[in-house]
Amino acid sequence: MKLVDDAPAPLIILVRPQLGQNIGKAARAMMNFGLTEMRLVSPRDGWPNPDAGPSASGADAVLDQARIFDSVADAIADCSVVYASTVRRRDLVMPVVGPEEMAGEIRSSHGRTAILFGPERSGLESEDVALATKIVTVPINPRFGSLNLAQAVILLAYEWSKGAALAQPTVKEGEPPAPMADLEGLVAQFDHALDGAGYYFPPERTAVTRATLRTILTKASWSTREIRALRGMLRALTGRRSSKN
Repeated sequence: MKLVDDAPAPLIILVRPQLGQNIGKAARAMMNFGLTEMRLVSPRDGWPNPDAGPSASGADAVLDQARIFDSVADAIADCSVVYASTVRRRDLVMPVVGPEEMAGEIRSSHGRTAILFGPERSGLESEDVALATKIVTVPINPRFGSLNLAQAVILLAYEWSKGAALAQPTVKEGEPPAPMADLEGLVAQFDHALDGAGYYFPPERTAVTRATLRTILTKASWSTREIRALRGMLRALTGRRSSKN
């Protein structure tokens, strides 16, 4: 996956994950936001895990290429910057950043970067965090700071993805605005229909009302297709389906 500025995408490293389902859900969260490289450090139930696949919901590519390591040190050996994800207070003296700052640093990095996530039950141990270069933490309710593994992954993956060349499935390319001739035809047809219905009353307000009509119809930046649809609706309402106005 390439970023706008071509910085390498971060690795997602799960440290001593406990359940196969959670590994699968983390893989799904990664794939949602364009991350494909997962590393596992001493998964409790071994690897591969038959429970991971169904929970990944199609993110099999992430699971298939996941790499296994015996220690955090081995898993991050080729990384120049490592973020330890935790919401717990630590007695370690090291930089602490938020997700947005982390994402910006990753996008400007020239080397490999990684984000560490701890076991589901306890999170990262202090010894794991000490191997990182920075802590990344999210603002969270101090009375309930519990995130499951997939939630933690998706929060940070999403923040990183803001600078990635990902598509928004619900957004389609806008149609070009219609030429003025099409728009003038729409205005004229509305004007003709309103005039025929006796809408322009009193007569001394006709000029102002027509100006308001034009403002309303020109504000929307209609496309040619939309104008054709509107004119068809008008013809249906006025009973003039063959009208050329």
